[in-house]
Amino acid sequence: MSVIEINGLTKDYGNHKGIFNLSFQVQEGEVFGYLGPNGAGKTTTIRHLMGFLTADKGKASILGKDCRSESASVMKELGYLPAEMAFFDGMSGMDFLKFMGEMRDMSNTAYRDALIKKFELDTRGRIRKMSKGMKQKLGIVCAFMHDPKVLLLDEPTSGLDPLMQKLFAELILEERSKGKTILMSSHSFEEIERTCDRVGIIRQGELVATENIHDLKEKRRKIYLITFDSPASAVEFAKKDGYDKVTVSGATAKVCILGNVSSFVHELGKYNVLDLDTESCNLEDVFMQYYGVSNGNHSNKN
Repeated sequence: MSVIEINGLTKDYGNHKGIFNLSFQVQEGEVFGYLGPNGAGKTTTIRHLMGFLTADKGKASILGKDCRSESASVMKELGYLPAEMAFFDGMSGMDFLKFMGEMRDMSNTAYRDALIKKFELDTRGRIRKMSKGMKQKLGIVCAFMHDPKVLLLDEPTSGLDPLMQKLFAELILEERSKGKTILMSSHSFEEIERTCDRVGIIRQGELVATENIHDLKEKRRKIYLITFDSPASAVEFAKKDGYDKVTVSGATAKVCILGNVSSFVHELGKYNVLDLDTESCNLEDVFMQYYGVSNGNHSNKN
């Protein structure tokens, strides 16, 4: 069953800014990663799903209800974390959560309190004095605390330290196990890879592709930094066939590998390797690898 449906959605701001003829679905119980560079159109899409914007063409629906004309009904089943959350800065964290809970007629606060504990959120202080990371945790608790069926999360780990990012990933997997439907936008490939079932990639307002996350992992280029016992060994290794790209600096070789790494590991066993490290494949590399697009400008605004 499709819980989130977007059909031919277009919002044209001119100069190729906006979103154009977007169509995709998110199934019940699925975590759908919405991946793209800043300004690609991720937030514009989510604002349509929230009913904040009127599309030029096409439509968006959640649980079979039109996101614009039936937004009040949709909101009852929805948890939302915006990329930039507006708070009442004079309130304490707990006052804000209580206020939001009252707006939702939320009577059971057990899950809210469990989330506060999980993310080590100090709710006593005034919001204006909170760090960016603390405000982000407050936003996460607010989005999840009423146990919604559907979650729309826009750059949810922005401002979180690595430990909190790990806890957030665990939370997403827990929610998925309950059958929740989640759309999560990000410009971090690693974040999407850790939590999602499928991925939609958007660039300059257009959906470039949707892929199963396991297929994407198989295709992803891996980058290794190998430190050999001597520059001569690094140069010798660089002459081997079968690698996308090899560069050498002193005794260190940088190797790009697409697909299975078994032969690479076997070949390394013939050398005295002092250190082996990995390097993240950034989003532009992903676009280059899969879809042959250039590092063109990304002036399109969300």
